Amino acid sequence: MAGLVFLLDQALKYLVVHVLRLDQVREIDVIDPWLNLRMAWNQGMNFGLFASDVEVMRWVLIAIALAVCLWVGIWVGRAKPSRFAQVSAGLLIGGALGNVVDRLTYGAVADFLNMSLPGWRNPYSFNVADIAIFLGAMGLVLLPPEKKPGTKRRKTPAKPRPAKSRAPEPRPQPEAQGELGLDDKTRDEAGNTR
Repeated sequence: MAGLVFLLDQALKYLVVHVLRLDQVREIDVIDPWLNLRMAWNQGMNFGLFASDVEVMRWVLIAIALAVCLWVGIWVGRAKPSRFAQVSAGLLIGGALGNVVDRLTYGAVADFLNMSLPGWRNPYSFNVADIAIFLGAMGLVLLPPEKKPGTKRRKTPAKPRPAKSRAPEPRPQPEAQGELGLDDKTRDEAGNTR
């Protein structure tokens, strides 16, 4: 999933920037106002959040994106989550890596999709990577709980069982004929009457 999102994102960005030359034309109406191409170079995160002209911020955002991708990738590898979680993680990783390549190549993320409504013009542009990141993050946040087969929890603690002795219990010795097995403490240990 991550690979598909990454390839689709990069192919569309190449088409828009290098073939359609949207970075020079700036606007192309496709199905106005529902879908248009509006070029925007985003130096921040989604919707320009944390945008800055400072070169250091570009590298900070690249490092954050790579750290998130690494963390999610390790989590998927270790936890073996459900198929839904794996797809969500793939969407997030593919989108984040697509935007990382933009920051490395252009110095900013190439945003070009713009959707508006009649009578309302959306001021923001976005790209396929942004859609994938949003859907992946929402999928991981709203992740349905997994049911693990065969694991049942007890509601009350189990009662401890008495430990079984491994040594055989001594057998009572047969008493001599004529002697009574009295335990009235009238005889001492040697069997003499007191």
